[in-house]
Amino acid sequence: MKQKVRFGMVGGGTGAFIGNVHRMAAALDGELELVCGAFSSDPEKSRTSGAILGLPENRVYPDFETMIRTEKALPEAERMQALSIVTPNHVHFAPAKLALENGFHVICDKPLAFNLEEAEILEKLVDSTGLVFALTHNYTGYPMVKQARRMIREGEIGSIRKVVVEYPQGWLSTFLEESGQKQAAWRTDPSKSGIAGAMGDIGTHAENLAEYITGLRITALCADISIFVPGRKLDDDGNVLLRFNNGAKGILHASQIAAGEENNLNIRVYGEKGGLEWRQMEPNTLLVKWLDQATQVYRTGVGNLYPETLAHFRIPAGHPEGYLEAFANIYRNFAICVRAHQDGKTPDPVFADFPSVSDGVRGMRFIERVIESGKSDQKWLTF
Repeated sequence: MKQKVRFGMVGGGTGAFIGNVHRMAAALDGELELVCGAFSSDPEKSRTSGAILGLPENRVYPDFETMIRTEKALPEAERMQALSIVTPNHVHFAPAKLALENGFHVICDKPLAFNLEEAEILEKLVDSTGLVFALTHNYTGYPMVKQARRMIREGEIGSIRKVVVEYPQGWLSTFLEESGQKQAAWRTDPSKSGIAGAMGDIGTHAENLAEYITGLRITALCADISIFVPGRKLDDDGNVLLRFNNGAKGILHASQIAAGEENNLNIRVYGEKGGLEWRQMEPNTLLVKWLDQATQVYRTGVGNLYPETLAHFRIPAGHPEGYLEAFANIYRNFAICVRAHQDGKTPDPVFADFPSVSDGVRGMRFIERVIESGKSDQKWLTF
């Protein structure tokens, strides 16, 4: 009988938004089981959170160091096999590093680390240990994103010339962090978020999506970064010109002060023969626009789709799947790869498709170059 992958969690205690999202995503396909956790830097809050989640007291820990070392000492058939990290940015590196050093696979929220130096250390550790590492750039989990990626790889729209990707939000249009709102407070705090605000939080999603769908790599960028809300310490808006390794050009816009916007991540990719358009708020639709024929509408579950598209939706066409299902695709694929690793097998490439530690390093390099360019008179920087 197939065994579920046993995992522990760092962060995500009572009142945390993203922790619940990770737990729902992990549970959706029945591939993983939460067996332990260190859910808060406050030991009592961690204990309370564990009790609410129905975990035994002896598998709820006061801190991640205690959890990792105690779990490693348990019999192999009982201990956690993987660690999920759902903390603010400044608490990604230490638990990830310790988990890898102790033989545990890791799935981590984005961005990968607090800075590029930490990210590169993790990349070397993953390379040396051979362990599975996934980064939850969850938008890559949508079926139509995978369809767009494969269509470009197959050359259906020709050589890529132009990429336009944007992620506007409006939730930080006011000085919300002053109110004590938890999500606003840490995301705008340089000691917790790092050197970037909007560009680190959502700009990296746009960067990752552009590279994932096109298969191209950013080679240079030129950024204009702003802080519009008085008193804010980190950027809340940014506009970036991009150059790609095949000669294509791009525009990336990310903003958290676009009043009235929700999570309007969208991308348009233009090749010699046609273009693709995908919008996160209408995720089951992919528009294919041709130079010499009518626009085509691709829908999840309908028509002759590629295998990687078919493998990433669960229900018949017309029944909406969205954010949680895309998130769950990353957890499911991660679990499949962990199981394959333990069995000494090579996973099916369709399921080995999720953002890696190397994608995380590119994300951290993007953040550092964007902020450097935004502050500098020498605007174009190599990536």
